[in-house]
Amino acid sequence: MHKITNSGWVEVITGCMFSGKTEELLRRLRRAEIAGQDVAVFKPDLDDRYGEDTVGTHNGRSWDARAVEPDADGVWGIPESLNGEEVVAVDEANFFADELVAVCDHLADDGRRVIVSGTDQTFRGEPFDPLPQLVSMAEYVEKFRAICANCGEPATRNQRLIDGEPAHVDDPTILVGADESYEARCRNCHTLRTG
Repeated sequence: MHKITNSGWVEVITGCMFSGKTEELLRRLRRAEIAGQDVAVFKPDLDDRYGEDTVGTHNGRSWDARAVEPDADGVWGIPESLNGEEVVAVDEANFFADELVAVCDHLADDGRRVIVSGTDQTFRGEPFDPLPQLVSMAEYVEKFRAICANCGEPATRNQRLIDGEPAHVDDPTILVGADESYEARCRNCHTLRTG
């Protein structure tokens, strides 16, 4: 809580895959715990890459989390499940319904520090809702970059690969995966299959 205004706030950590978003989220959570703050962490139940009740990074760090359904009812269950925690974190925000924006706003209005992490672009390079809305209403925003797996330049895009080839532009937006399905790419090296 801000000491002068007694208000909460929203922090957004965004960028492409493999840029260190979840690592930064966990770093902030460790600092909050060192400061003696109670922390609650949430994730979408469809992301079970690192366990059903764990937020994890590609390099093996993890934190216990509560898995919730990413639809509107599940998102509104987040404030209902809190027990006085001062810091509320949500990982993989891109998988949640647009109601996540209102929930984060509600939590901040309730005096909580809200930390949200997620990728801001689909594999097509389009805005990945609700991240753009969260960025616009947040008090603090950091956009991370990775290294392009193709040329070594700074990467801002998520390259989805199916059997080693670029995904088709009409493929479903959501495909939970890690380095078996995605690479970080720069604007120049990012491609989609259209034929």
